[in-house]
Amino acid sequence: MSKKLLTPEQKRLDTDLWIILMVTLAVFLTYVLTGNQLMSYVRDSSVSVIPRLLLNAAVQFGVAGLGITIVMIIRKEKFSKFGLVKENALASIIGAVACFIPYICYLIISRQFRGYQPFRIMIANDVLKSGFPVNVAGMLLIALVWGFFEGFNYAVISDKINGRYPSKNRWLDAGAITCAIICILFHPFTISLMGIIEMITTFIAIYGMLQVKNRTGNAWGCVFAFCFIWNAF
Repeated sequence: MSKKLLTPEQKRLDTDLWIILMVTLAVFLTYVLTGNQLMSYVRDSSVSVIPRLLLNAAVQFGVAGLGITIVMIIRKEKFSKFGLVKENALASIIGAVACFIPYICYLIISRQFRGYQPFRIMIANDVLKSGFPVNVAGMLLIALVWGFFEGFNYAVISDKINGRYPSKNRWLDAGAITCAIICILFHPFTISLMGIIEMITTFIAIYGMLQVKNRTGNAWGCVFAFCFIWNAF
């Protein structure tokens, strides 16, 4: 579509997506350039867990959350606009979990399953050992950044992409397809048989989760999946 034929809403969505893209890439590239030093600091158990967690959370939120937060503040958009509502919440959660079953099977078959622990991030065990109230506050921050915002981030981006590039075929979902590809690219993968299987099952999980979100009108399944599946296995 020619630029001059874009509707005001499509132009607004273009701007929103560019803001999200530029913020995400800026933080991600910063991490790529300084990742070794940052992660060495985060892993250093001789340092208090609080600054290590805050640094780790800042990087994570910058990649998956800051962009959509800036846009939602600028546009004065509510969480409910993107599916954080009560209606169909259970159906959304059940549907999202079902989409992650192939990925869970892949983890088990590839012997990557190390037990079930929600919010299994690099620093989680140090946070749990830190004592009350730091451990409680720390786990709440982890749940917010690695659970809520990581899952909700995909829901918002998918909605905005679909608004900008609508499709009459519900299976050719530009938002879900793009977000699934982004998820694969932003996480380590290998070009091998198991690596290809991992990419396929990851694509099914993210694409399916967002298809469920679109059909139920509810994004709690996305949040649940990242709280209790993606970062738990």
